[in-house]
Formats: sequence, C-alpha cells, structure tokens
Amino acid sequence: MASRQRKPYGTWKSPITSALITGVLGLNEINLDGTDIYWSESRPNEGGRTIIVRYNPAGKTEDITPAPFNVRSRVHEYGGGSYIVSDDTLYFSNFADQRLYRQKVGSTPEPITPSAPLRFADYIVDRARRRLICVREDHSNEDEAINTLVSVPLDGDNTGGTVLTSGNDFYSSPRLSPDGTHLAWLTWNHPNMPWDGTELWLAHVGSNGSLSDAHRVAGNIDESICQPEWSPDGQLYFVSDRTGWWNLYRWQAERAEALCPMEAEFSEPQWQFGLSTYSIPTANEIICKYTRGGIDYLARLDTTSGVLTPIEIPYTSIRTLRATVSQVFLVAASPVEPWSVVRLLLANGASEVLQRASNIEIEPGYLSQPASIEFPTEHGLTAYGLFYAPRNKDFVALENERPPLIVKSHGGPTDAASSAFKLAIQFWTSRGFAVLDVNYGGSTGYGRVYRQRLKGQFGIVDVEDCVNGARYLAAQGLVDGERMGITGGSAGGYTTLCALTFHDIFKVGASYFGISDVELLIRDTHKFESRYGDWLIGPYPEDQATYYARSPIHFVEQISCPMIFFQGLEDHVVPPNQAEEMVAALQAKGLPVAYIAYEGEGHGFRRAENIQRSLEAELYFYSQVFGFSLADDVEPVKIENM
Repeated sequence: MASRQRKPYGTWKSPITSALITGVLGLNEINLDGTDIYWSESRPNEGGRTIIVRYNPAGKTEDITPAPFNVRSRVHEYGGGSYIVSDDTLYFSNFADQRLYRQKVGSTPEPITPSAPLRFADYIVDRARRRLICVREDHSNEDEAINTLVSVPLDGDNTGGTVLTSGNDFYSSPRLSPDGTHLAWLTWNHPNMPWDGTELWLAHVGSNGSLSDAHRVAGNIDESICQPEWSPDGQLYFVSDRTGWWNLYRWQAERAEALCPMEAEFSEPQWQFGLSTYSIPTANEIICKYTRGGIDYLARLDTTSGVLTPIEIPYTSIRTLRATVSQVFLVAASPVEPWSVVRLLLANGASEVLQRASNIEIEPGYLSQPASIEFPTEHGLTAYGLFYAPRNKDFVALENERPPLIVKSHGGPTDAASSAFKLAIQFWTSRGFAVLDVNYGGSTGYGRVYRQRLKGQFGIVDVEDCVNGARYLAAQGLVDGERMGITGGSAGGYTTLCALTFHDIFKVGASYFGISDVELLIRDTHKFESRYGDWLIGPYPEDQATYYARSPIHFVEQISCPMIFFQGLEDHVVPPNQAEEMVAALQAKGLPVAYIAYEGEGHGFRRAENIQRSLEAELYFYSQVFGFSLADDVEPVKIENM
C-alpha cells in the first residue's frame, strides 16, 4: 500500500472532478402505466433538458420525449407534476411554451392547449369523460396570475381548459375517486404557504363533469394538509400535521381518523407539485416513507390495524415512490449511493436499480460519510446538521493543522439537508475541506414546532444556527476556526449574506442566487412566494422597518470578508438585480468580490458547463482567500479589489 502524502488541507488532488458532477442526472416523478414504469430525467449535458424515460417488464429502457421538448412546468415557478401517462399516451407541459402536449409513445407530441399565457401542472386522467383535470395558472392578468382547477379534453381544444373551481389563490392535488364520482383537491390563500395551512375539499362530479356539493373536509390556516389519495375501494386518505407531525389520516364517517400517530414526518413541504411519499396498492395496505431524525424509512402500514412494519432497504433518503400489489418503485439514495430509480419486490425484499443518477464508481477511500450532529444554539435550544470530515486515501494533513470548513445553508428555507450521496460535497471533502450541512430551525423533518421556529425570524434563527454549528465544530477541534466559510443558494444564499453581514465568524462566502434585499424580493417576485415574507419576517408594508433591518444590502459596511456571487440572468424567483446591487456595493467598499452570471439560467443552474464553472470558480476563490495552491488546473476568476 502506497504511503499517504502529507499536504495542507485544500491542496489534495481528488478524482472527484467538477466534470463528474455535471454528468449527474436529476431523477424524479415516477408514474406507472400498466406494467410499464416512467420517470423524469433531467440531463445537464443536454442543457438541463428534462425528458420522460420508460422501463418495461422485458428490461428495456427508452427515452420517450424527443428533442427539443423539455418536460417542465412553470406553475409556481418551481413546477413539478409536469406529466402523466395513461394507456401508452403521455400528457406533459413543455418548458419553452408551457403548452400541454399529448404524445402517443413513439409518436410526435401534439399541443392540446392554445398558445397563450397559460401554465399547467398536476394532472389526473378522467377516462370516463375523456379529459385531464389539472391546475392552471393564467398569466394574462397584469396584476397577479390566477390559479384554478380546470378540465382539458384529451384531444385538446382552443379554450385552454374549462374552470371547475376558482376563487382561492392556490390549488393543487386534484384526485379523482376510482369510480369517477368524487374529486378531492387542496387549496389555500395568501399569505399561507402550503406547509403552513391548506384545506382539503371534496365535491361530487356529475355526468357532465361539473362539480357540486363542494365542501371542506379538513385543514385550515394553521393545519397543513398534503397529498390526498384514494384507495382502490374508494376511501380518501391524506396527510395532516394537526398533531405537530405530518401523519396519515383517513376520511371515514365524516371524520378524520389517524392511522398511525407518531413523531415522524410522512410528507414534505410542497415546493413542487406531484409529491408522492406514500402509495395505496390495496384497500388494506399503504406503502409509505417517513422521516425521523433526518433519515427516511420505508414501511408498510396496515390500514385496518394501524401496524407499521419497516421495509429494510439500503437507502436513507427517498424522493418519491409508487407501489403495486407486489412491487415498490422509488427514487432513493444513501450516503454512498447516488439517487437511483429502484424496483423493490415486496415478497422477498429483493431490489434492482433501473437507473442511477451517476454511474461513476468512486473508491470508498475518497468518500466522507456524514455524521449526524446536534449542537446548542440560541435560547437553550438544539439544532441539527450533517458533518462531513475531510477524507482522501492519498493524503494526510500537516501536523497540527485543522481543516477549513464550508457551512452549507440549504434553500427553501423550509427544506432540509439530507444524507443522500452528493458528489458536490465529496468534491470538497476529498480536497481537504470539512463540510457542515445545517438543518437550521425552520427545516423540515423535525415536526411543525421546529418548522415554526423560523416564523418571523428569517435572517435570525437560520443564521444563528449556522453560526453556532460552525462555532461548535471549532470548539470541538474538528475545524480551523480561522478558516470558515459559508455558502448557500436562494434562501440559503440569503442566510449566507446575513451571516457575513451581521456576524464576523466567517472569513469568506459564496452566494448562489441569494436574496440581498428582502423588501425588493417581496415587491418583485412571483405569486407563489409573494406573501411568504409575511410569515418569514412580518406583514408588508406594516413591518417595512424589519425588512430593511434584515436586508444585507443596507449594511454592506459591516461586511469585512471576500465574497463570490453566482446568478442566472433568467431567474424570476430571485431576480439578478439582487446580486448585482450587492456586488456593486462591495466593489465600492473595496472588498474582494467576484460575480459570475449565466445567460439562459433561471433559479438553479441546469447546464453542465455552468454547474462545472461555478464549482471550480468557488474553489479558486477560496484558494485565493485562504492562500493555498490548487492541485487542479482551474480557469481563474476575475476578482475585484483582490
């Protein structure tokens, strides 16, 4: 065995290159049609285009979506629920024009909605009435988009859909009973987000397709209802957090019956349409995932007895699942296995990987496994995170040297860091960096009370938890307290900017499409999040002073460390001016600053070359700030005031 070279942290040569990371597929949205399984596959090497892939029982995998079609909805800007398949026919949203298309497998897609400022998502097929039922977002109104539930004939028409129900700000999850006589759906209004409070409604569907006797079944402004689903025998199920945890319920005898009360989360925040964390293959059984302590578990739930039986799988993160009587199909990952489409046989537990996000095999000696940590934070509370120590089988650090730390602040902010294998984290740890992926107060997976910690405290609680996580690791001697940086995207970018503005613990930062002016964001963002600030910070404009006080752009004089910014110029969630104003202010102050903007990118980068450039640029920037030489040949970044 070759001896390990002794070199400073950050200078280690790693086989995990940025080019490897750009080849990682995005796998999601499983749908079943007869014996065939379909999933969505986002491909960075095709400009981030998302296509639908089919796998049949004979073991054949084939691309269904021809170029240049891109299966992606822009409803709520975050999309999801972008397609459905029925009888070998695909119905999907095309990203370029947001029209609905019908495609018989093997044929050319044909539009079934007109060219108009309309967007569609979250489909179900009403076979008896030969129509789709879905969410429509109408952007012809100059003031604010109008969301409704509509029906669209399977053969299409020029109307863009017939409105079934309207009047509220948001709709999602239309679900038709097996006999086609009842429709369930979710709805909510400003200023709520769907993880704050939603309502579950139920209506009778007439022979002509119209709705009658519509009434609220469950939910209110303080209860989040998720994922209504019908069992084969016509029972309505849903998830509710009325006890403080997202648990499964059944609507029976005009009341909500808890099936398996426990301190675990059976759902996720509905940032996108099409959530599928449970499936009902038979009248008496649910296959579900639940989250506890940041780890996902798969289980069977007997709906008669309420007994929950774990299903052993080698995965700790589950993104979506569908089940039949004998099989479960899921997108899952573990700390050492990338996201994969997996088929699991319920009879014997045997599993088969149908598609992997990456087929790259990395020797274990280069991989850092996450350690789940708890650390003290403000007000005597506890926060959580995943800590990755540096690891590279070829190198050892200098004596008495401690590694630089990168704190990662996830987006959302109602999201969560997961234990899923991430090449983008291993990129850093294999070069000699430590990484802390923080699940700050407000993150999902720890119950409603933990989520509610962020109410009115955005820019405070999230920042304090990131700061205290870094301090904890430094105090434990696990990282170098003088070489700590923070990075994040979107809301995580805001946390990053606040941490660098209002605290002095970090020596460098990287903001990916981060929010620098929360007041400007409220005035210049899309409908879905236009009132999110009411919950995160306070009502606007009543609390305008608070918005000002929590906007880093107004306190640039307090920043004393270098920063690099990454921004998509087509970002409608966090517009480019958010980054550009911050960059200009830092330039004027004389601080080292770099700005990299990408044409054609929106909120989150999808193109391989931009993903690669961003990672390498961030590495280069850190090397210049911390003063170490890179083992990689990286294109330099223009740094102002360096």
